[in-house]
Amino acid sequence: MKIINEFLSLKDFVSIVFNDTKVDVSDQVINRVEESFVFLKDFSKNKVIYGVNTGFGPMAQYRIKEEDQLQLQYNLIRSHSSGTGKPLSPVYVKSAILARLNTLSLGNSGVNTSVIYLMKELINRDITPLIFEHGGVGASGDLVQLAHLALVLIGEGEVFYKGERRTTKEVFEIEKLLPIEIKIREGLALMNGTSVMTGIGIVNVYNAEKILEWSIKCSCAINEIVQAYDDHLGEELNNTKLHKGQQEVAQRMRANLKDSSLVRKRADHLYNSENTEDVFKEKVQEYYSLRCVPQILGPVLDTINNVSKVLENEINSANDNPIVCVKSKHVYHGGNFHGDYISLEMDKLKLVITKLTMLAERQLNYLLNSKLNEILPPFVNLGTLGFNFGMQGVQFTATSTTAESQMLSNSMYVHSIPNNNDNQDIVSMGTNAAVITGKVIENAFEVLTIELVTIVQAIDALGFNDQVSSDTRKMYDEVRNIIPEFKEDQVMYPYIQKVKDYLMK
Repeated sequence: MKIINEFLSLKDFVSIVFNDTKVDVSDQVINRVEESFVFLKDFSKNKVIYGVNTGFGPMAQYRIKEEDQLQLQYNLIRSHSSGTGKPLSPVYVKSAILARLNTLSLGNSGVNTSVIYLMKELINRDITPLIFEHGGVGASGDLVQLAHLALVLIGEGEVFYKGERRTTKEVFEIEKLLPIEIKIREGLALMNGTSVMTGIGIVNVYNAEKILEWSIKCSCAINEIVQAYDDHLGEELNNTKLHKGQQEVAQRMRANLKDSSLVRKRADHLYNSENTEDVFKEKVQEYYSLRCVPQILGPVLDTINNVSKVLENEINSANDNPIVCVKSKHVYHGGNFHGDYISLEMDKLKLVITKLTMLAERQLNYLLNSKLNEILPPFVNLGTLGFNFGMQGVQFTATSTTAESQMLSNSMYVHSIPNNNDNQDIVSMGTNAAVITGKVIENAFEVLTIELVTIVQAIDALGFNDQVSSDTRKMYDEVRNIIPEFKEDQVMYPYIQKVKDYLMK
């Protein structure tokens, strides 16, 4: 059980979203939320407060009569439940609900406690509101996506429950849950925020960390397959570059390869007087995709770490409008709902994951092109050359998937389009950025899957099973438990999917 109280770390977040840790809210949170609500209720009397007694957006110039103010919140939620496209995955939605719950728990939003309690129950009971990919421009927050969450909280709309898409009303009756109470500005408080883009972003970072680790493992295995020299991974060389990510990637690779009998010491082969060749049969230095892994994946690691920090700051921030401050006895109007921080970080993340994917595609090509590696049969074909095809077919998939990620890496952050009668005249597109980044990360898993299957085939081709490092051998054994050695041609897509599932678990 994780108690929502003061600060929610990404580690806590991951535990709740991926490991099914249940959540509860502390008495301190309930008191803080109640105090904020009571203050706003009193403070808003005889004052003009946006979204309490005014219309929304460019319609804020219109005063709302007191008898219409609660209906105003329902109107906002229903009218903005207008998303299209594919439903967001349950893990994205669960992450978004948790992000919104934590933000509202800060006591800067003026909501009543029924909101906190019901959101907690949605998380703990795995009730997933139907939220669509398309709709938000990420400026007044994730307005459209969060409207779909709010729609469920008022007992309307649809949810995914035990594998089925059902009406919220049905599921609430089964689970004996009551909709939230609309008392002041619960609609606006739920919808004005960055919680969907941030929730998706945290899932993206979690998966990005996984794919980086797999990329490092695959890079180590390829260095073993070609019996590369190990000085490009050395502490002495990499510490002359003052980038923490590069140094850490090199250190991880050294740890992975510590007991390999295949990587070689340069001094043993090239730094002695016994070598008298005029033309060296073996490469003095490997291709960049093998030799420059710390320099290529180092920026990926540094970016993931920076994105993580920004996301952690965002989930622990008040990101709606206006901000209710009980301490100063004031309500502040501004733009904390603007998603530029998340949009920019998602663009950075998809950029580096695309570069990681490009590295994997080049490493794959190196293994498949016998003229480059000069040690493996074409396409790592373990059958009859000309009659069998080896890994030729799956290379097309890896290449096309990499190309898609390159195209998707164009920035959303700089693709603002004014809307909302030009009230929202510059927007973040943060939700789009987060969704597209998720696609790029999934693409990376697909390309790494094909690379890993090829690596395992290459180890078999060379008979290196007992010479690779213990880490590579563990990876080899786990893949071989999923798929057989390919000599005869096989229908490949079921095997690729199984290995992808293994990488993503």
